Amino acid sequence: MAQKRKTGRQQNSKGAQAVVIFWLIFVIVIITVFMANFDTINRNFNLFKTRITSSSLPEEELLNDDEPVTPEFRPAAPREQTVTAEPSGQNNQTSPQTNDNKPAAQQTTTQTNTNQQTQTQTTQPAQTRERAVYFTQIDKDGQILQSRVTRKLPVSDTPLQDALNTMLAGPSADEINRGILNIIPKNTRILSAAVRGSTAYINFSEDFMFNTFGIEGYVAQLRQIVWTVTEFSNVNDVQILIEGRRLDYLGEGIWIGSPISRQSF
Repeated sequence: MAQKRKTGRQQNSKGAQAVVIFWLIFVIVIITVFMANFDTINRNFNLFKTRITSSSLPEEELLNDDEPVTPEFRPAAPREQTVTAEPSGQNNQTSPQTNDNKPAAQQTTTQTNTNQQTQTQTTQPAQTRERAVYFTQIDKDGQILQSRVTRKLPVSDTPLQDALNTMLAGPSADEINRGILNIIPKNTRILSAAVRGSTAYINFSEDFMFNTFGIEGYVAQLRQIVWTVTEFSNVNDVQILIEGRRLDYLGEGIWIGSPISRQSF
C-alpha cells in the first residue's frame, strides 16, 4: 500500500514538473515573438494612441512590414509660355536702313554670305597626315618580322607621341586576322617623348619591362619602338627610359643603356 502511495506521489510530481516546463516554454515563446516584432507592435501602438488622443487626424490603417508604402504621385505643373507681341507701327516703316546707310536687302545678302563662310569653316575636316607604325608578324617558318602599317593621324604638336600611342593601341581586327601582333607588354604607357639632336628619348611606364615572350619578345618590342620612331626623318636612334631612369638591360640581358638604332639589331 505504501508503495502505491509513493508511486502516485512520484507521478503527481512529474505531472507538476511537466506543467511548469510547458508554461515556462510558452512564456519564452511569447517573449521571443514579442521581441522579434517589437518595432511593428510599437508603431501600431503609437498609431492606436494617436487615433485616441486626436480626433482631427484622418483614419489610417495599421502598418504592416509586408505592405509596401506607395509614394504619392503629383504631376508636374505645366510650364508657362511667354509670348512677346511685336510693337505696332513697325509695318508702316519703309526702307529700313542700317547704321552705315545700307538698304535692308543688301544687309541681308551680306549676312547670308557671312553665315555661309562660317559654316564652310566649321564643317571643314581636321587636317590629317599618314604616319607609319610597326607591329610584329610571325611567318610560317616561325621567324619574327616587322610589319609596317600606316595610320591617318590628326596633325598636332606631338606627332611622335601620337604615333607611339597609336602603336600601343594595337593592330586592327583585319590586321590581327592577317597575323599581325603587338608584342609590347599590355598596359604600357608613354610617359614622355622628346627629341634631342638626332636621338629620341622615350620614357615608358614600368610595364614595358615585363614581356611574357622571352628574349624574342623583348627584341621584337624594341624593334617596334625603334622602327616606328626612326620613321621620322630627324631621328636616327632611340634612348629607352623606364619611369624616367636609364637602365642598362631590359629583361634577360638586352642592352638599353645607350641609344639604339636599326643597325643595333
